[in-house]
Amino acid sequence: MVLVTGNKGYIGSVLSKILLDKGHSLVGLDTDFYRGCSFFDTGNDFRQITKDIRDVLNEDFEGIDAVIHLAALSNDPLGEFNVRLTEDINYKGTLHVARMAKASGVKRFVYASSQSMYGVSNSDDELDEDASEKNPVTAYARTKWDAELRLKQMVDDDFVVVCMRPSTVFGASHNFRADIVFNNFVASAYTTGKIKVKSDGIPWRPVVHVRDASRAFIAGLEAPQEIVRGESFNIGILDGNYTVRQLAEAAQRSVLGSQLVFTGEHGKDSRTYKVSFKKILTKLKDYYKPEWDLDMGGKELVGFFKDVGFSEEHYTGRRCNRLQQIKFLLENKNINDDLKWIK
Repeated sequence: MVLVTGNKGYIGSVLSKILLDKGHSLVGLDTDFYRGCSFFDTGNDFRQITKDIRDVLNEDFEGIDAVIHLAALSNDPLGEFNVRLTEDINYKGTLHVARMAKASGVKRFVYASSQSMYGVSNSDDELDEDASEKNPVTAYARTKWDAELRLKQMVDDDFVVVCMRPSTVFGASHNFRADIVFNNFVASAYTTGKIKVKSDGIPWRPVVHVRDASRAFIAGLEAPQEIVRGESFNIGILDGNYTVRQLAEAAQRSVLGSQLVFTGEHGKDSRTYKVSFKKILTKLKDYYKPEWDLDMGGKELVGFFKDVGFSEEHYTGRRCNRLQQIKFLLENKNINDDLKWIK
């Protein structure tokens, strides 16, 4: 039995379907901040726990063999919105989940970490998991890196931890996000006819499709423990590093007639890094077989937009932008200042 935290999120809703299709038994755990944001009902037929990860108890892990831990404040802007809460949820909350899981006899813990820990790189070399310097410059990045370090201290013969560091994810999902780079570009092209690049387009960004990211988490679940115990893996594809300009050009190819505009209002973006995927593509080659590239993903997104009647209001509104949704819940007193539901 697999417990997926954050199972109702952008990645989690896709991952859950793939796990079920592969024959895994599943329990979902999600605080449900984004209720009402999904574009269609997935009709999931499994046990769902609606709970903040900071409040999980031993009883939530009864019968659970493995955990895939996705739940978090999910990007840099959301992380900087309240640094204290980012620490509380992404770091302390993660360790609380892991401790409860280990104490309850869970055997494997697959952690959704982040490549943002590489931060600003002055090297043209592709960064690897172990030897490359970590330079986390945001609260989100720092909490992900700190959590990895502490989680690995918990590893023993009965508790296997594997840390997966996804590239920036793209692609269609029931709970779609427009606040991540390639999704944003394609959504903008589709709804406005323009793709606005606010930097000079030079920085490098590794990206990966949401279904391939999901397969990597499942590889961390299914691979023999001697391959993954205490290891970190960058999730991506061969030649999976792109400049922002290349991402924008791929989005333009996806939406015929769309216009590419470089506004330059943010000047030169210092966040740039290229990541190596050699480790995951070799050590986990029998378990992780990525299938998606940018052009496939762009076509999929356009088809998804047509199917759901995607509009500019969706693109710019809270339904597809995480920080806006959290601010809405706060302003309407649905959640308190600790980001917990007001009953």
